Amino acid sequence: MAHSQIRVKILPSFRCLFDKAVQVKVEGLAPHKRIQLRSKVVDDRGINFTASAQYKADETGLVDVCRAASVGGSYTGVEPMGLFWAMAPETPHSKFLKDNVLSPTLVEIQALSGDTGELLAAETNERVYMTEGMRRIQVREGRIRGVLFIPPGKGPFPAVLDLYAFRGGVSETRASLLAGKGFVVLALAYIRYQDLPKNPENLDLEYFEEAASFLRRQPQVLGPGIGIISVSHSGALALSMASFLPGISATVCINGCNANTVIPLHYKDIVMPALLPVIENIKFSDSGIIDIRDATPDATLVENRESLIPIEHASCHFLFAVSADDRNWNSSFFASQAAATLRQHGKESVEVVEYPKAGHLLEVPYLQFYPSGFHAAVGHVVAFGGEPKAHSDAQLDLWERVQMFFKKHLCTKNASMSSAL
Repeated sequence: MAHSQIRVKILPSFRCLFDKAVQVKVEGLAPHKRIQLRSKVVDDRGINFTASAQYKADETGLVDVCRAASVGGSYTGVEPMGLFWAMAPETPHSKFLKDNVLSPTLVEIQALSGDTGELLAAETNERVYMTEGMRRIQVREGRIRGVLFIPPGKGPFPAVLDLYAFRGGVSETRASLLAGKGFVVLALAYIRYQDLPKNPENLDLEYFEEAASFLRRQPQVLGPGIGIISVSHSGALALSMASFLPGISATVCINGCNANTVIPLHYKDIVMPALLPVIENIKFSDSGIIDIRDATPDATLVENRESLIPIEHASCHFLFAVSADDRNWNSSFFASQAAATLRQHGKESVEVVEYPKAGHLLEVPYLQFYPSGFHAAVGHVVAFGGEPKAHSDAQLDLWERVQMFFKKHLCTKNASMSSAL
């Protein structure tokens, strides 16, 4: 039973945007009392994600997670948001799933006695995705499927096309939070979503061209060019769009490949075959998790060049974000190759940022770490790499970089960003 004099406080408010940090305090404890703090969230699939940490109250009976050090549990040391980024799934290899961002994600924080395990107090942090006045519009325009997010205000706003990983669907989490920073964002599906094919024989770049044109036509869009943000498999799609299509001004490629992979890509009379994996380079472990990092070969080799994206044709600005411990493929190598190609052709507007000890799926701040999971293209559980703390730090840093990158390259001098920035 909770003790009335003991309170869990979440500051500055129990309700905040998903990408914002909060301060967790426990007040009213006996001086120097040992407690355990637990966090729990349930995703849209019903999977529980939890973390715990052990603390000791100060002489006034206070535990302030922003100042006190955890002495055990899911993390140790002073980690103000450790109860959030350290949450792990109770069902192995599960990724946190949020289908619809109209409802908040509820994170329960419990304080329990370190001696008896008795519940002392609890509070819930409501982490929302939509800023007040933002519009979320389901898109079914011709072949295009996705969700459009429009920030509050008159605009016009810079626009970003959001492409997600090969698992399919859309990333409403990233798209909505980015829209809250003053961007019109189209979260575009291209596989395994509504009536889109689950296992297409090829992908059609004209589909992405239609989506880019649709986004540019929106009356709230600043233009003339748009940005693209991509991760994993969609990185090659973003690079292909930048290489073949007009009107792309800024491209973010997160742990992608510089060649077309998995499915052939068609554009008019051009066909880029999928880069074939080197099966003997796959590593198998006793745990049943496989490591496919070295299975994707060098696309610059003569036998693979038909799959290599002609990035030298692109004229936009590029930000490549790569994780040094990416086990999905050698994203650092592919990004360095792409950057070198651009520079060899006199195109210097390229940034490469590398994150040591981070894993494959770099997403928004405080989204749960995903070290392994089922890979739709492989049909097996694979390692994605990384360490929880380093991965969380990378997500936080990259989120700020992405916003600055798009603001710099998509906004004219006379354009005004939303007050949400």
